[in-house]
Amino acid sequence: MKTEKKHADSGLSRTIFTVPITEQVKLLKALDGRQDAEALRIKRYLAMADLSRTKGNPLSEISERVTNLPVLKNFDHIEIPEVIPTKILFDLFNFAPDHPARSTSDTYYVDPKNVLRTHDTVMWYYYFQLEEIKKKIAEGKELGVMCYGKVYRKDEIDRHHMNIFHQMGGLYLVPDSQKMLTIEDLKTVLSGVVQSVFGKDIKYRFNPDTFPYTDPSLEVEVEIKGEWIEILGGGMPRKSVLKDFGVEGYNGWAFGFGLERLAIISMQLPDIRLLWSEDERVKKQLKLGNKFVEISKYPPIVRDISFVVKNDFIPNDYFDTVRETAPGLVEEVELLDKYENAKKFGEGNLSYAFRITYRSLDRTLTSAEIDTIHKSLEDVTKKAFRAVVR
Repeated sequence: MKTEKKHADSGLSRTIFTVPITEQVKLLKALDGRQDAEALRIKRYLAMADLSRTKGNPLSEISERVTNLPVLKNFDHIEIPEVIPTKILFDLFNFAPDHPARSTSDTYYVDPKNVLRTHDTVMWYYYFQLEEIKKKIAEGKELGVMCYGKVYRKDEIDRHHMNIFHQMGGLYLVPDSQKMLTIEDLKTVLSGVVQSVFGKDIKYRFNPDTFPYTDPSLEVEVEIKGEWIEILGGGMPRKSVLKDFGVEGYNGWAFGFGLERLAIISMQLPDIRLLWSEDERVKKQLKLGNKFVEISKYPPIVRDISFVVKNDFIPNDYFDTVRETAPGLVEEVELLDKYENAKKFGEGNLSYAFRITYRSLDRTLTSAEIDTIHKSLEDVTKKAFRAVVR
């Protein structure tokens, strides 16, 4: 499906492509017959709001600022499925067979061949498959496209990480016969991206980096309170990768970044969960460049849990279980100890100890309430992971 959106300031139009999700609907319908924890969480995660398209949310504000930059405002936009075949998400993008992203410990698998998207660069594939874009390539026209939305990766729990977050990516290609772009062209674009979010006075720098699908590649860091923090990456698409998509005789640049990281830095946000808050006292403060002032620092309640499990235990799977047992109440899960003692625990077993910090963003938790939740976590740990809680 294709639509056009007019720019209020210029009269120019932006083409928006929406890729059909017929196959995704079929795959998700198959999940309806499953009641295992992974299937239930996948459906729950997909149902969560896309904050990059939620008016009033700072992630939406970043999306608007960046896509309306003069160098990017006439780019096509593409909305792609959230369930992607591994042969597209990983194989076409040059991910090594043993790359961590392919592991079930890092990625949510809908079935053995399809996953929740882990990066938005996959939009390249869908863009190049469009008949209108194939025609442009055949005619030797330049191409520019942007994509943004939710991505999913199993992750640790702390105040700055979630397993559901938002990315934005851009791609620009020109025929080799027209001109050869350089990494300096990309740096000019990324300078505009950085300044659109943080202002003209922000200090930033470029460092060499490595990505599977671009070469050369770089990262951008900004200086915050004397500390350099990486915020985005980019590079020049590899000719071999473009050829795998059926695109030859073109060169260009590409970039991508996580929206949450930029928002957290811009507002000095103490907790990533605040971006999802429905508390009006919080929402009215969530403006880029506005230093967030905590309404009240509600006290944490800390509980430890230790248990013995088989050595195939995957911590990232356990973090999902913790999130689901205490929705919105877990600030951090810290690994205290992990060790093996065949004589004490049995061959092939490991002992884990985690410290869980419970803290609500909008009320004071009681010890009795957390004791009940923590007891539920112990019960789930025993049942779901065949663990012996110590």
